[in-house]
Amino acid sequence: MKHLTDLLVTAVTFLRDDYVLISLAHPDGKMPACEPGQFVEIAVEGSPTTFLRRPISINWCDTEENRLDLLIHIVGDGTRALSQLKAGDTLNCLYPLGNRFTVPATPSKVLLVGGGVGTAPMLQYGKVLREAGHEPVFLLGGRSAKDLLQLERFEQIGRVFVTTEDATLGEKGFVTNHSLLQKETFDLVTACGPKPMMKAVAAFCREHNLTCDVSLENMMACGLGACLCCVEKTVRGNVCVCKEGPVFNINDLTWFD
Repeated sequence: MKHLTDLLVTAVTFLRDDYVLISLAHPDGKMPACEPGQFVEIAVEGSPTTFLRRPISINWCDTEENRLDLLIHIVGDGTRALSQLKAGDTLNCLYPLGNRFTVPATPSKVLLVGGGVGTAPMLQYGKVLREAGHEPVFLLGGRSAKDLLQLERFEQIGRVFVTTEDATLGEKGFVTNHSLLQKETFDLVTACGPKPMMKAVAAFCREHNLTCDVSLENMMACGLGACLCCVEKTVRGNVCVCKEGPVFNINDLTWFD
């Protein structure tokens, strides 16, 4: 069920100069349940150049705490306006949208691969997996140590492995270079982040016959499949990522054509 609500801003926390965590509460005290991998379409006020809603992955959702967290990368006028919100403000949100990450029916070991702001939905996903009796393992990548956010929260949920391109934290290189991939096996791999990273993870999984899902980050203006700006080519034809995704099994995509 979709909701259109003016959510209350309870906290705005800068994790880095260009990353902000916005915590929201439902005004009636009951945040609707959100599935891992779903997203929110936000109406941005205070930005004269931002006319359309902005899609933001759900970083954390807890119905008992009446809390919804959004991790936002400040890259333009719209996200900059969002970063200037204060506790007590309201944010008009259409949510939850899209499909969810796979939650296996039987106990499984799941590798969650994230890069950049693509690490955001992995926190909620790991929480849901652990609560369902699965073993979430995180593999997070960045250019340097400062690019790896919320590590302490990830460590509270499962084992965390890290790569950085400059070797300032974890192993040097890209996520697909990490020795974890040679040492352990997984029942499911899920990736979210820059497209080249996801394609590299998908290629690794295809080569090693591993089930792999990816969460695409196409621009989504409406979140309902009406504007057609988030279309992705699949083996079934063109589909709207906001409606059919954002999570896709790699075998449904045309990345290997």
